[in-house]
Amino acid sequence: MKKFTILAVAALSLAACRENDSMVESSNFAMNAASAADYNVSGLPVTTVSGNITSNTTWSGVVELDGIVRVKDGATLTIQPGTFIKAKPHADTSATGVLVVTKTGKINAVGTATQPIVFTSYNLLDNNSSTTASPKDFGGVILLGDAPVNTGVNTNLIEGIDVGQTNIEEFHYGGSNAAHNAGSMQYVRIEYAGRIIGDGNEINGLTCGGVGSGTTLDHIQVSYGADDAFEFFGGTVNASNIIAFAQDDDGFDFDLGYTGTINNALALADINSSHAGVPTKPDSNGIELDNNAAGAFTALLTHPTINNLTIVGVENGTDGNLFKSGILVRRHGQLTLNDAVVTGYPTGIKVEGTGSQLFATNSNLVKAHGFTTAATGAGTANIPAANLATGTPAASWGMDAPFFNGLSLDLSPRNSGDFQGTWTKYDF
Repeated sequence: MKKFTILAVAALSLAACRENDSMVESSNFAMNAASAADYNVSGLPVTTVSGNITSNTTWSGVVELDGIVRVKDGATLTIQPGTFIKAKPHADTSATGVLVVTKTGKINAVGTATQPIVFTSYNLLDNNSSTTASPKDFGGVILLGDAPVNTGVNTNLIEGIDVGQTNIEEFHYGGSNAAHNAGSMQYVRIEYAGRIIGDGNEINGLTCGGVGSGTTLDHIQVSYGADDAFEFFGGTVNASNIIAFAQDDDGFDFDLGYTGTINNALALADINSSHAGVPTKPDSNGIELDNNAAGAFTALLTHPTINNLTIVGVENGTDGNLFKSGILVRRHGQLTLNDAVVTGYPTGIKVEGTGSQLFATNSNLVKAHGFTTAATGAGTANIPAANLATGTPAASWGMDAPFFNGLSLDLSPRNSGDFQGTWTKYDF
């Protein structure tokens, strides 16, 4: 796989190094032109971390995760702007190089537009341009809380953890505290993450289990992941300005009674990624939403609200056969959209199964293309016919050059919130 970096990293600033050794000068948080060269971290100290974090701790420089690192017992992990976090080299199917913020811990990972915090491949931090970054080089970031989920209170075990782990209760999530606060993650990139531990037991880029509305998730990019970019298992956490790029499976996955609000979100597919279920049963979606795996009705239903959503797949129907749906709502799940554009999947929006429902607060602002079907299922009939398209090439819906082709991409005028101008211009 060709090695991409999401953000060009300039040479170390001597002034910044003198002031704070954790700082690496970066152009900005946006996806800008980047070469295949490694991040320039040769001047930063490297710290290897393993086991439990049980007292307030600060990370800076380059941090290497050995195994599963848990934040617990009331501790807060603070990660300084400009910090790089990598995994110790590992077996692809092991749960290692994973940061877990348990129900009793907090994270304070607040980067800046010029100094994002980057979880990435160790092959981009080895000062060796001949090594290549790939999905599964980093484990993933998991946040757990005691906000409501629809499968019980205290016995939900987060997926992606080896069955043989000791102190397994540390990986439980869910409760009755809707305002649970796991801390803050802002201006954070998670790259080349993911683990496939077993069937239905995967680690995503960013996983939230029972995370509450007191948590801040803002300006987070998850790129080149081996499974989903973002997955929300229940909880009430809100998120804003989030990007899922080139993941092998779903961009955004919602389960088990998640009811938060997401403002300004983009899922952007890359034809060169691996794709779940290919070739026999493609299963990569922009959004996959279930109430629960059994499709059972519960008092608490999975029902996120998403404001300003852009989902972009691929341009032609042949490439589209590697994917499934732009948005898939099923198994008693529900979704409210306000201002959404979907294009480049075999089916644009699919709502299937008893109880599943799409709600569009302003259906005139929802547009859907599918190579075969634009939109189908409960609630989609409210989308105006002029906002539905089928066939190949995929509809651009007024965007200048929306389909990622390895060279350039421009989503204008789908500017969104803080993502303006050059945020929608990509040159990889």
